Amino acid sequence: MAEVRAKKALGQHFLTDLNIARKICNALSSEPIRTTQRTTEVYPETAAAQPAAKPCDVLEVGCGMGVLTQFLLQRDDITTWGAEIDTESVAYLHAHYPAFTPRLIEGDFLQLDLRERFPQGLKIIGNFPYNISSQIFFKVLENRDLVPECVGMIQKEVAVRIAEGPGSKEYGILSVLLQAWYDIEYLFTVNETVFNPPPKVKSAVIRLRRNATAHLDYDERLFIRVVKASFNQRRKMIRNSLRAVFGDFGGSEHPFFSKRAEQLSVADFVELTRWVEEHTA
Repeated sequence: MAEVRAKKALGQHFLTDLNIARKICNALSSEPIRTTQRTTEVYPETAAAQPAAKPCDVLEVGCGMGVLTQFLLQRDDITTWGAEIDTESVAYLHAHYPAFTPRLIEGDFLQLDLRERFPQGLKIIGNFPYNISSQIFFKVLENRDLVPECVGMIQKEVAVRIAEGPGSKEYGILSVLLQAWYDIEYLFTVNETVFNPPPKVKSAVIRLRRNATAHLDYDERLFIRVVKASFNQRRKMIRNSLRAVFGDFGGSEHPFFSKRAEQLSVADFVELTRWVEEHTA
């Protein structure tokens, strides 16, 4: 079967460098997943007293022509699944990786019910389509109790934004929300020349691993609302941004009101959310 034609509408840029594909595969840890009733965690492999871990489920988003898939399938510590929306790519994978076919899900990853398909948790990996990379990370965030780890190649500017700390113009909604529940590592930069067709921007590989925050001790949905409201008018002071969404809080003021959203750390947003919760009760 001929190679798959990249489709601009799907944000496809097929990786051609096998060494890069191998590095992405190897960036995914071998640590098993254990699911508790309320959260999914990664446990480091420990002493010999531990029973042999069952291969954990790993879902590759956007398999394309299997450049990354082939290395994932070589690992015996994981069970590789795939999500692919492009029918031409699905046909190619069926022809070249027939043993993988039963675990290849044809459809839109963003529409998948991860809780139904992977109730014991999963890791996520992929050369993510550039046009939906932020949406992929928001879905990871929504399923953070199921997804202890995610390795993805995305546009460099999005990778920097996710990994950036406060005080930077790149720091934003996705930075704060992901960093609240994940440790972010910017692993390496990837040049345009290793793709077909070459994108107009550089790419980067990042790794997200669940941190020690299982649950916030207040309304997590309110935390997300506060973060989004604060950055929706990022050039304005927090006072004005929050009042546009929550009202004037009865005239009460918080010390952070005179700052802009990009100046607040994750811990600051946690504190601010507690204050908002108290003053909107």
